[in-house]
Amino acid sequence: MTVTRYTLIDETFRGNPAMDTAVSHSILEAVSKGEMGGVLRLFVPGRVVAFGLADRGSDDYPSAVRAARAHGYDAVERLAGGRAAVFHECTLAFSWAVADPEPRVAIRERFETISSIMIEAFESLGVDARFGPLPGEYCPGDWSVNAGGRVKVMGVGQRLVRRAAHVGGVVVVDQGHLIRDVLVPVYRSLRLDWDPRTAGSLADRAPGLNTDVVAAAILEAFADRLALERGELPDFVVERAGHLVGGHLPEVA
Repeated sequence: MTVTRYTLIDETFRGNPAMDTAVSHSILEAVSKGEMGGVLRLFVPGRVVAFGLADRGSDDYPSAVRAARAHGYDAVERLAGGRAAVFHECTLAFSWAVADPEPRVAIRERFETISSIMIEAFESLGVDARFGPLPGEYCPGDWSVNAGGRVKVMGVGQRLVRRAAHVGGVVVVDQGHLIRDVLVPVYRSLRLDWDPRTAGSLADRAPGLNTDVVAAAILEAFADRLALERGELPDFVVERAGHLVGGHLPEVA
């Protein structure tokens, strides 16, 4: 049986969060063109509110961006759809770029894979991890993972391009209150109803967890299914990302 190998990259641009998104975008293009094989990025981001396509189409989008910035968060426009999600220094961002000649066929399979990987990882850390959305959760999604049926701890979205797919999202390791603090004004600006009690973290259920421990558990769960080899970002990917970065910055003063 042929095993697909994925390059594992943990390089990040915490001082320039839009560049992190642009790098994932550039990797997706490279995988689509056959310039790279599959890639997994797992890294600790800076403080970011990542807005989805539905947010950007709202007349209230500018006020939501300003609300995020007022609370000390950069605003970026992410690759996948959905609603505003939050990244901070006690979260993990993941980006999984997959080569696929017919990416639409395996949409569900990729979602199932990422959710099952996360559940396996979280359970290994003593968290009662469950699949499925919670009523009133922020950035609601059918493939979310929650802890104990109470708080959302993983959100995920998917972007399809020709011959490739990107599966990306956030794992909230600790400091779940930071999610609530910024999303209350952001969602109010967007006129979205949600229940702030659904925003929490893995450490709410297993105190003492940190990003290093959770990242190791996630990589172990990935390695049960995929062959991972550590690598570095190619120069051409970073250079191309520099041309893409403007497309992930909100045009809001």
